Amino acid sequence: MPANRSRTAGWRQCLEQIKHRGGSIELAIARPEMEGSGVSGDLLIRCRVLCLGDDAIRVEAPVALGRTIEIPSGVELVAMMAVGQNRWMFRTRCLEWHSSEERVDARAELDLAIPDRVERCQRRRDYRVETASLDLPSVQLWPLLDPTTVVLAERVNEAEFLRELDGSESPLCRLSDEEIDDEILPEVGPALPARLVNLGGGGVGLTVEHAHAASLGRRPLFWMRFGLPPMLKTPVCATARLVHSHMQSDRQTYAGMTFDFSANPAHKRVVVRQILQAIACQQKLQMSRQAG
Repeated sequence: MPANRSRTAGWRQCLEQIKHRGGSIELAIARPEMEGSGVSGDLLIRCRVLCLGDDAIRVEAPVALGRTIEIPSGVELVAMMAVGQNRWMFRTRCLEWHSSEERVDARAELDLAIPDRVERCQRRRDYRVETASLDLPSVQLWPLLDPTTVVLAERVNEAEFLRELDGSESPLCRLSDEEIDDEILPEVGPALPARLVNLGGGGVGLTVEHAHAASLGRRPLFWMRFGLPPMLKTPVCATARLVHSHMQSDRQTYAGMTFDFSANPAHKRVVVRQILQAIACQQKLQMSRQAG
């Protein structure tokens, strides 16, 4: 009998390996109607694997900056798991949500359906397989020269977001169009392009092309901006601190960054609200399609 050489055949063992080392998989809300459209708004959010059963995969609920992201039962998801240089993607859905009030450890959890099919991504940078596709956000990244100069840019960003939400009567929202400039920046160095590959509890993971990677080591703080269309018109803007980086097999550099709100602590609630709003819009769109 010929040997089974499929690299997807052992996906359950790989998932067990991730669980035993306290690792995570990454989840994104499935948006089938936008696959191949070039829209870059998918957020991959890390969730720690807790248990692998015959009928379900239990993971910790995703968290963004201390806020739990609720995923209702029935929501379709795209999941990604990685072991070493190998990465697999599969479709799943939330079977059941276990709120933190139900648990003594005050930790929300969710059960995911066992996938019907798991596919291996052909290259490290690919986020597309036959049954799933992700369009990850492009990021503009600037070395931050003076952290105290971020306040004006963050206040303008907040004003634009409040305008987008509900036309709030906040004094910030009474800025004139001439005063609001999409290019308002703090004191920064030359920009470098990046891609947002995952969102964790307190920061983000980015990939930077080899040609720009040297700029990561020149400053500890960066000004970051990325969009989440079509869920949000206002880009997410924040200060981020480089925590670690390493070169991947495709010669891209992975940079783990944590948000830094020390210059303007109030901006944290704006970033949290933007992320939660984008994910809620994705869920609402998907559920409306299912109902239709």
